[in-house]
Amino acid sequence: MKNYPGVTKTKKKNGDIYYRSSITIKTKHVSLGSFDEPDKASKAYEEACQIVRENRYQLEDYSEKFALDFEKFVILMNYRNTGILFKTPIYLQKGYFFYYLDPDKRLIFDREDMFFYAEHKIQVRGGYYFICDYGSQYNILSRYGIKNYAKKGTDYVFSNHNEDDFRYENIRIINEYVGVTDISDEINKCYECVIHIRGNYLVGRYEDEITAAVAYNKAVDVLASKGICRKYSKNYIQSLSGPEYKELYAKVSISDKINAFTKAK
Repeated sequence: MKNYPGVTKTKKKNGDIYYRSSITIKTKHVSLGSFDEPDKASKAYEEACQIVRENRYQLEDYSEKFALDFEKFVILMNYRNTGILFKTPIYLQKGYFFYYLDPDKRLIFDREDMFFYAEHKIQVRGGYYFICDYGSQYNILSRYGIKNYAKKGTDYVFSNHNEDDFRYENIRIINEYVGVTDISDEINKCYECVIHIRGNYLVGRYEDEITAAVAYNKAVDVLASKGICRKYSKNYIQSLSGPEYKELYAKVSISDKINAFTKAK
């Protein structure tokens, strides 16, 4: 566009005019955003040039005065300092990377997750972080084997107490299976199995979590046979073969209260 390098005038479907700003970096076309006014689009282009070609600014310099949104700012800063151009606001460090959600909020990940988050944008809802893939939403905790029903502090913890640090070494899973809680003390191993019917019912206490997980599945089946057809999530025990699972299922005992439970009329 004349007098506005890096800016293209275009039209929406309803006929409204808007302005696209972009910059070319080593043959790669990088969109800088869409704007209502050509001056703002031009300012975004100038800021991008200052970052990439004039080596100006650091991440902490960002403010609302910039025409560039913060995500584009991070992308360009990372490219300038590392030579790698991502589509998402990743900023590389040695052995890990930051994923910026806004100027005051960044998540930490291991480098091995870099290409995944380069292709998947993290979104936030109700304090949960998730990505969209093939039309479905996935909590990022699922990458660590943490189920949707898991409770922070009970089923998993952040070892260094930084809840924004998603490096694998920092996330410790305490309770892997639904309905199972580790209540071991310094002397004895013990896993408590509880199922919710009308309130929580104790299924039993067991010496290992696999047995407790199978007991939970058995409790679900017993309740189903009595007409309690809730959408309980069963435990999948990968370490057991089919015959091993059947043998443990047959042997494991569950609470008499579960066996004697009757559906309210």
